[in-house]
Amino acid sequence: MADTTDVVADDEMVDPVTGEIVDQKELAERLLTQAKEQGVSLAGPGGLLSQLTKNVLETALNAELTEHLGHEHGGTPIGENMRNGTRTKTVLTEIGPVEIEVPRDRDGSFEPLIVPKRKRRIDGIDQIVLSLTARGLTTGEIASHFDEVYGAKVSKDTISRITEKVAGELTEWSSRPLDPLYPVIFVDAIVVKVRDGQVRNTPFYVVMGVTTNGEREILGIWAGDGGEGARIWLQVFTELKNRGGDDVLIAVCDGLQGLPAAINTTWEQTVVQRVSST
Repeated sequence: MADTTDVVADDEMVDPVTGEIVDQKELAERLLTQAKEQGVSLAGPGGLLSQLTKNVLETALNAELTEHLGHEHGGTPIGENMRNGTRTKTVLTEIGPVEIEVPRDRDGSFEPLIVPKRKRRIDGIDQIVLSLTARGLTTGEIASHFDEVYGAKVSKDTISRITEKVAGELTEWSSRPLDPLYPVIFVDAIVVKVRDGQVRNTPFYVVMGVTTNGEREILGIWAGDGGEGARIWLQVFTELKNRGGDDVLIAVCDGLQGLPAAINTTWEQTVVQRVSST
């Protein structure tokens, strides 16, 4: 009896929604249009940094509560006070509104500092998020952002422990395995003031991917010094490939030096679409 199973050619793939065999380029173009319609901005409502901001704030809040109670989550309480669930709060940041879960303690004595009670507007959090997630910044540069948030309200040791806790969570995120295929990636840049003794503008380069299901996600963030060329970008894309991102169909980028060459050195068949910076 003849085998009637559909054979998927190298330039075809199965549409994750319909189950039909479709041309890879056709699917990539469709997902590119969809992503542009949904928005691929880093900031603002629905911006791709919102989830990272939520992770940073919630991890920092839980680290603060640990310092307040004197024991880790699940540990043995020192006194009668202990964790007592969370409450939902929406904070306004440079990145846009972010909904977070604020941990509570039983006797209500916990006064969070990074997101104070009755305060909705949180400034400077974009700098912390990018500093923690980007490759290439020193521990001192990261800690200086937290130091600016907490100041003299808590000890240096506490700032160090909170920084270590949050940085640990996001280091795991930044090295997570990637999907083997991304129909579309976007390469973008954002400039943020970084403090380490003095203030300097630092470009952060972000690679955003669109999965075969049409979902948008940040694949990685890297801190630069403004003089990036093909060699640096080759390192970035090689890292993405080493994390499992074997194939990219379409890469959208602006005129940053060395980008197209680095993309096609990493993924030879990728179609590069260059857009003008606005």
